[in-house]
Amino acid sequence: MGTFQGNQPQHQAQALDTFIEIRRQIHAAPELGGDTPETARLVAEQLQAWGYEVHRNVGGHGVVGVLKVGDSPRSIGLRADMDALPMSEKNPFAHASKIPGRMHACGHDGHTAILLAAASQLAATKRFNGTLNVIFQPDEEGLAGAKAMIDDGLFERFPCDSVYALHNMPGLPVGACVVQSGPTMASSLRVSIRITGKGGHGAMPELSVDPISALNSLISGIQTIKSRNLSVEEYAVISIGMIQSGSVYNIIPDEASMLLSVRTDTAETQAKIQRRLEALVTGHEASFGVQIELQYTPLAPALINTDEESEQLRESLRPLFGEGMLLNRMPRKIMGTEDFAYMLQQRPGCYFILGNGTGEFHGCSVHNPHYDFNDALVKIGSECWVKWVQDCLC
Repeated sequence: MGTFQGNQPQHQAQALDTFIEIRRQIHAAPELGGDTPETARLVAEQLQAWGYEVHRNVGGHGVVGVLKVGDSPRSIGLRADMDALPMSEKNPFAHASKIPGRMHACGHDGHTAILLAAASQLAATKRFNGTLNVIFQPDEEGLAGAKAMIDDGLFERFPCDSVYALHNMPGLPVGACVVQSGPTMASSLRVSIRITGKGGHGAMPELSVDPISALNSLISGIQTIKSRNLSVEEYAVISIGMIQSGSVYNIIPDEASMLLSVRTDTAETQAKIQRRLEALVTGHEASFGVQIELQYTPLAPALINTDEESEQLRESLRPLFGEGMLLNRMPRKIMGTEDFAYMLQQRPGCYFILGNGTGEFHGCSVHNPHYDFNDALVKIGSECWVKWVQDCLC
C-alpha cells in the first residue's frame, strides 16, 4: 500500500500496512468496557514514538495525545473508541478474537487504527498550525467512557475548539461518506416500572389486587405512545425488553415489573414520552388499585451535530469522494446510540459515517458474530482526518 507522503521532520510516516496489522492485532485481543489497558498501552507507545505529548489514564484507560505546531491558539479534538463487545466471534480468519466471549463486532479496532494512521501522518508532515488532540476512549459500548473522560477534565486539560469522530457503516458502499447536520444518533433511556398489588390464591382472585392485569393493560398503553401521541415527524423507538412476575402457576403475585428501552433523537421528544408514561402510570394506579414505581436511567443523550462544523467538514472532505458518494443525510434513520454525544454537548463538532461495504461479508451488521471491519477504511478514514486537520488548522 505504500507510505503516507511526508517531509519526515520528526519521523517517517509509517506504511498503511502497519496500521492494518495494528488493527488486526487489536481485533485478535479485544478488551471490554473501561478495562482496555493493553489497547491503551499500544496507542500510547505509538503516539509517544511520533513525538506526541501523551497523557494516559484519562477517565480510566483513556489516552490523549497532544501535538502542537506553529503559533495558532486554535485547537481540535479527534476521538476514536477502543472497546469491544461481550460476544463470541464466528469468523474463520487468522485475526479472529483469541479470547472467548469477546469480539470487536463494531469496528472500534478499525476506528483506533484509522486515528493512529492519521496521527502518524500529521506528526510526520506537520502541515497545520495549532493544537491537535487525538482522543482514544474506552467504554463506548457501555455508554460511559466519554462522560468519564469529560468528568476527568478532558476539555479543561486539553482545550478543543471543536471535536469530531467517525464510525463505519455496513450496508453503505466503500467510498461513501455521510456528514449529516443536526440529530444524527438517538438518545438512550432505560425505564424501570414496578407494579405492587396484593398477592393471593389463584382460585380466589377477588381477595387479591392482581399486578399482572395492570401490567398487561399498561403494556397496551405503552405500545400506543408512538402511534397516537407522537407526530410522524418525531422519531422514537420504545421497546419492552424484560418482564418479570410470579413464581408458580396458581399464585397471584404481589409484584410485576418490566424494563423498557426508549430511544429518541431530540430531548423534546423524550420529554413528551416521559410525560405520557407518567400519565399512564397515574391512570393505571387509579384503575387497578395498584402502586406503580417509575424510574428513569439516562444512558446517553441524542447525538446532534452542529450545523457550521458539519458544513465545514463536508466541504473539506468533498475532494476525497466521488460524485454522489458524499451524502448529507443517512439513507435511513439510525436509532442507535453513541456516547460521543456527551462530547458534543460540551463542544461543537460532527460525527460522520464511512461505508464499510455491501454484500454478505462487509455488509454484515455490527454487533453480529460474523462482522469484521473493512481494512480499506484505514486509508479512507485516515485521509479524511488528515485533510480535515490541515484545513481546519490552517
